[in-house]
Amino acid sequence: MRVVLRSDVPNLGKRGDMCDVADGYARNFLFPKGQAIPANAGIANQAAKMRRARETKDAHDRQVAETVARKLVQQVIRIPMRAGPEGRLFGSVTTANIADAITEQAGLEVDRYRLRLPEPIKTLGTHEVPLRLHAEVEFPVTVEVIKA
Repeated sequence: MRVVLRSDVPNLGKRGDMCDVADGYARNFLFPKGQAIPANAGIANQAAKMRRARETKDAHDRQVAETVARKLVQQVIRIPMRAGPEGRLFGSVTTANIADAITEQAGLEVDRYRLRLPEPIKTLGTHEVPLRLHAEVEFPVTVEVIKA
């Protein structure tokens, strides 16, 4: 069955896309949740409008992300932590700590889930933490963990 997506559906498509899906998937999942509508001859215009709106919003979001990136790349985020004599931290620095420090020091609200930290930071020093604000905008944030 051919459908037009009314919202982004993981592993299927984005808003405004025309997709071929199984009849049962459309009838039992997509239609009841309002995520898709059946595609017919007159729906192509509506799908094109949805795609244009999505592209406009995506371009705006990307521009905002690039502006934030330009501001954050120049800044060093300092996080004071208690540490032992060898530079090993009592505890660790997590994405939540980094997001809070960015809010305090840079004045920018950053979602902690956008920070890509493979494991918590457990030593003093300077660390690069990737931040992905948009699908096409990813940059390193310099985090300096200092002794409190």
